[in-house]
Amino acid sequence: MKKKIRLGVLFGGRSGEHEVSLTSAASVFKALDPAKYEVVPIGITREGRWRVGPKAVGLLAEAAGQDAAQRTAPLQAVLEQGKAVTPSVDPTSPKLLPLAKSAPALNARPEVDVIFPVLHGTFGEDGTIQGLLELADVAYVGAGVLASSTGMDKDVMKRLFRDAGLPVLPWELVLRRDWEQDYAGVRKRIEKRLRYPFFVKPANLGSSVGITKVHVPGELEAAMDLAAQYDRKILVEKGIEAREIECAVLGNDSPEASVPGEVIPVNEFYDYEAKYIKEGSELVIPASLSPRQRQRVQELAVRAFRAIDCAGMGRVDFLLDRKSGKFFVMEINTIPGFTPISMYPKVWEASGIPYSKVLDRLIDLALERHHDKTRTRYNYTPQR
Repeated sequence: MKKKIRLGVLFGGRSGEHEVSLTSAASVFKALDPAKYEVVPIGITREGRWRVGPKAVGLLAEAAGQDAAQRTAPLQAVLEQGKAVTPSVDPTSPKLLPLAKSAPALNARPEVDVIFPVLHGTFGEDGTIQGLLELADVAYVGAGVLASSTGMDKDVMKRLFRDAGLPVLPWELVLRRDWEQDYAGVRKRIEKRLRYPFFVKPANLGSSVGITKVHVPGELEAAMDLAAQYDRKILVEKGIEAREIECAVLGNDSPEASVPGEVIPVNEFYDYEAKYIKEGSELVIPASLSPRQRQRVQELAVRAFRAIDCAGMGRVDFLLDRKSGKFFVMEINTIPGFTPISMYPKVWEASGIPYSKVLDRLIDLALERHHDKTRTRYNYTPQR
């Protein structure tokens, strides 16, 4: 009998997207095959404390509830009642250590074979957790440190896209300190560069948290103040009348793109409320595109994935200009949503790969990438 993979599913985190992570993780738990995986639920509280929950098999069953509160309640219990642990960065030691010396062993096997970070936003999708896992020398699902950090920073990401010849919209970067110290000068710079309407965004956050569409000058100050609460870097980006197209990518060095999907938001744009709270947003899968347009989206998605040296998974978001018919690459999400209504699993299902098989493939890709790293030398002896 083939040995089960001991899989640590990491969720929660110190982020404005903490709740989204719980919903995504609940869906992952539900779809994992208990015949293949021995699952270790690992939660990170809002304060950054690590907790490990028992009875992972029971958690899989409990997460099968249809109500959102039912799905996330077992995960919340892990965060509140789980065993306190600390992650080890020693590659020769178990990956999770009891926080107190007197604490009992974690199921007698604290080590894991693979970590699946189902974390969104700050301290989960930005390269920080990936750096910790690299130091610990543990296989993990998804992008590495470089792709995670650049994929999280919308300014750096867009610069890489631009240098790779990908079509991007004009933008202006504003530092929080500059905005607070020179309101008039920053406003003048923005208005010289961009016409209304435009979008104001925190450079390092996801799920549309802190994003505002600014239609007229009177809305700018509040939008900038809101974005400044979430990051020291603020992105101001040209707004256009467009369709919102998304495409999933799966793979390591030979990535493949899914069929594209389209988001028709219930609000003016696909903000946090339209994504997770307010009913009425629609996902059209596959998107109504011509064969040529579909091929163009898939080509650009793979190029964007490679431009930041991504691995495992990514969801690339596009705007299709209603006037010119031109596609613009907006961003790549290196840990896309895995909720029941998320685009990433849905477009792969439409491409012929069901949710559970996508998870299997991602875990295989993590092990493949980790094995490939064993070929890399970390010492050097000069030839005499």
